[in-house]
Amino acid sequence: MKILVCVSVVPDTTTKITFNDNDTTFDKSGVQFIINPYDELALTRAIEIAEQNSGIIDVITVGEIDCDPIIRKALAMGANEAFRINAHPVNSMFVAQQIANHAKNNNYDLILTGRESIDYNGGMVQGLIAGILNLPIINVVTELEFKGDSVEANRDIDGGRQTVSASLPCVISAQKDLCEPRIPNMRGIMMARSKPLNVIESEGDFNYTQVVKYELPPTKTGVKLIDIENAESLIDILHNEEKLF
Repeated sequence: MKILVCVSVVPDTTTKITFNDNDTTFDKSGVQFIINPYDELALTRAIEIAEQNSGIIDVITVGEIDCDPIIRKALAMGANEAFRINAHPVNSMFVAQQIANHAKNNNYDLILTGRESIDYNGGMVQGLIAGILNLPIINVVTELEFKGDSVEANRDIDGGRQTVSASLPCVISAQKDLCEPRIPNMRGIMMARSKPLNVIESEGDFNYTQVVKYELPPTKTGVKLIDIENAESLIDILHNEEKLF
């Protein structure tokens, strides 16, 4: 069994975000980067499946050379080989096309991603990969089992849970609760240092979008307290001041 896990490198959630060039570029200076947490769940479950079925795991990311130290964590966790598409991930279509170009030439049985990256929260790459490769997809999976030539997955839906099966090859995206992230041990960390990180040049442009402007969320205002004896004023505030309805 051969599994490909798609990994994105994202800012740590505790990082203070700033922008340059009239708020059109993200300022990376002083930012700590990590593996996207949803992708880390996908990788952990892939490792578990591979261990049970004598599988091989490749990880792939689209990014520049500053991603290399972070991607080595995936090797330390247990991935067999790592690939980096040497390009700035300009948008979801570009990322999906680069990953699909690699996947279609390597006969993967299973492609795993996170449900979304925690920086842009787009949640589009997995669907685009599946569409480009014409593969079935099961999205936001909370349980995943390998069953010979197919997989069975549970996913949360409004009001309940859905069990879905798909024949291999297919694309799966990981939701929280899929598993507990695996912490690399010292042996894995030492072995990851000597493993090669394969760098591939990007193919095509696919630059269908451009960043117009970044904006930070509005600053939170203070709490406005309303006396319980004057609760009807809440309706007036929500309607006339906050324009919520």
